[in-house]
Amino acid sequence: MRTSYSALNTFKQCPQRFKFQIIDKIKAPRSPEAMFGSSVHGAMKFIFSHDPLFPTLDEVLGHFSENWKSSAGKSSKQLPVELVQVYEESGKGMIKNFYKNNPPWNFSVVDTESHFEVLLLDERGQAHILAGIIDRVDKIGEGEYEIIDYKTSRRLPSQEAADMDFQMSLYHMALMRRWPGTNPAKIKLSLYFLKHNEKISSTRTKEALETTKEVALQTIKIIEVSVKEDNFPPVVSKLCDYCPYKQICPAWKHLYKKEEQNFDEAQLQSALKEYFEIKNVDSKNEDRLAELQIAIKSYMEANKLERVFDERGYYISKKLQQRFKYDFDKVKEILTAAGMENEWQKILEADDKKLKIILKTLSPALRVQIESQKILSKEFTVLTASTKSVK
Repeated sequence: MRTSYSALNTFKQCPQRFKFQIIDKIKAPRSPEAMFGSSVHGAMKFIFSHDPLFPTLDEVLGHFSENWKSSAGKSSKQLPVELVQVYEESGKGMIKNFYKNNPPWNFSVVDTESHFEVLLLDERGQAHILAGIIDRVDKIGEGEYEIIDYKTSRRLPSQEAADMDFQMSLYHMALMRRWPGTNPAKIKLSLYFLKHNEKISSTRTKEALETTKEVALQTIKIIEVSVKEDNFPPVVSKLCDYCPYKQICPAWKHLYKKEEQNFDEAQLQSALKEYFEIKNVDSKNEDRLAELQIAIKSYMEANKLERVFDERGYYISKKLQQRFKYDFDKVKEILTAAGMENEWQKILEADDKKLKIILKTLSPALRVQIESQKILSKEFTVLTASTKSVK
């Protein structure tokens, strides 16, 4: 399979969007955020595009403004003039701060927007290619390199998140494939957050890179199964608000229903209305029953009664329920003394809940290996309801 970090990440976020975008290749309009990010990245490349005569700050700002306005003008949805201006001023602010703190002549830039491929072999010996683009590669010393990835987002990740960033791990592997003689310990990975003018750097160990490989191959394996079974379930999350496929997604398209839908819409709306009415009544009844039980129990305890009766002879009884836990050390001693070690082993049989607890204590590599052994034992569909409107 030939794929990319972006495609793998899309699948992890929502398999249904992956199908629309990667499998079905349904074209969708780019969001303002995506167009803005591309324009800013273009300006970053332009800053380091000439050597030794680097562009001035005014030239870079002009380059950005021209590209941004061009992109916004080509958008399928006409962006309000005010929004275009807000994005432009935001981008200019980022570029000014970056240029001031990173004069291009102070860096030894090896490449910008470098295309790469990472070759991965699975357990069957089948080759898979992960392709992508690295924003910038600098030489920072003899045999030392820094990979820089620009970010225009507002959120700053923790150092721990940066240390485990999957995308940067792939970039590390890509650079090693490009220059095999490079010492892996001399590759610096940096996420540069332009909005905050902050850079978060990390490195990768051999074990971390092996985990990256295993995670990538496991995701590819799951994608292959999904393609074979044509199974791409939608994942509802806050990302849905930014998804260009929302109106055709099975999780949302009924909200954007059209006249030509092939079912009785009036009948469905009637069923939904009655369903929520009954559900609301049930919820109120459950709350009221809990209140009544407290009142009745208090009366029975105050009057030392085991049963109480209403005028029809219906009654409520008190019943003591107890839950016990075994002292397994003592149980082991008893069974061992009785020569029943086999019975003790049966008590220790594998348990999913115990395994999930243990998994949290294992290394990422071991977790990936164990997760890959999951077998589907049961599958069924349930309906869940919410009275919180999305409109």
